[in-house]
Amino acid sequence: MAGLLIVNPHSGNDSPSAEELAEEASGRGIEVHLFRQGEDLEAIARDADADALGMAGGDGSLAPVASVAIERDLPFVCVPFGTRNHFARDLGLDRDDPLAALEAFGGTERRVDVGRVNGRAFLNNVSLGMYAQLVHEREEHRRRREMLARARAVLIALRHFSTRGLSVDGEPMRVRVLLASNNDYKLDLLSIGERKRLDEGLLHLYAGSGVLRASWTERSGERFTVDARAGALRAAIDGEPARLKTPLEFEIEPGVLRVLVPPA
Repeated sequence: MAGLLIVNPHSGNDSPSAEELAEEASGRGIEVHLFRQGEDLEAIARDADADALGMAGGDGSLAPVASVAIERDLPFVCVPFGTRNHFARDLGLDRDDPLAALEAFGGTERRVDVGRVNGRAFLNNVSLGMYAQLVHEREEHRRRREMLARARAVLIALRHFSTRGLSVDGEPMRVRVLLASNNDYKLDLLSIGERKRLDEGLLHLYAGSGVLRASWTERSGERFTVDARAGALRAAIDGEPARLKTPLEFEIEPGVLRVLVPPA
């Protein structure tokens, strides 16, 4: 199989290095593109002469390439090469072994769901409120030590986030956290848990008025509309900061992504 693997050297994985991963992939006959700041992931994937598209990076870099794979009806390969690698974990991959994930080129194909918000694809979730504020604050203060930045972000989010004027499918809501996920998550305090399935065909919407999980409500469906008085909302899409125009139209596309995983 003529595969392309895009490697993001800035994703945060130091072992193996990007160069070592690229060398191993090339030795397996996989074309490698080392991503550079300022390049367009979708354009690279769209222009590739390949039978499969792979991305080695963090969660935030996967969806753009997966979106092109859907567009071109090509299989997608996820190589865990970031900090948390939630999608890789939920696929059943070993998050600590990017080299083993290369075996997916020519491996077994699975069909998984993809979520969209205002047409933009996401593989994991979109968060608004406290989690999104945390992501934006960490991005703005990424040079600081991670724990201090995270603690400061949580305090700022708790003090300043307000959902006055926010509604879900026309129902007014006042919450600190609103999380739309592609399939069902097990959620813990200030962290995203695991998903047992990636092919349930449903979005799940978690709304929390406080930081304790017991204060949250949950609903599921194929579509949700989130609106706000503000013309735009800060969000985190698969862990990456974004600013989205309102209303936010969420939908799920069941089984639309062809994912290759290593042979059993």
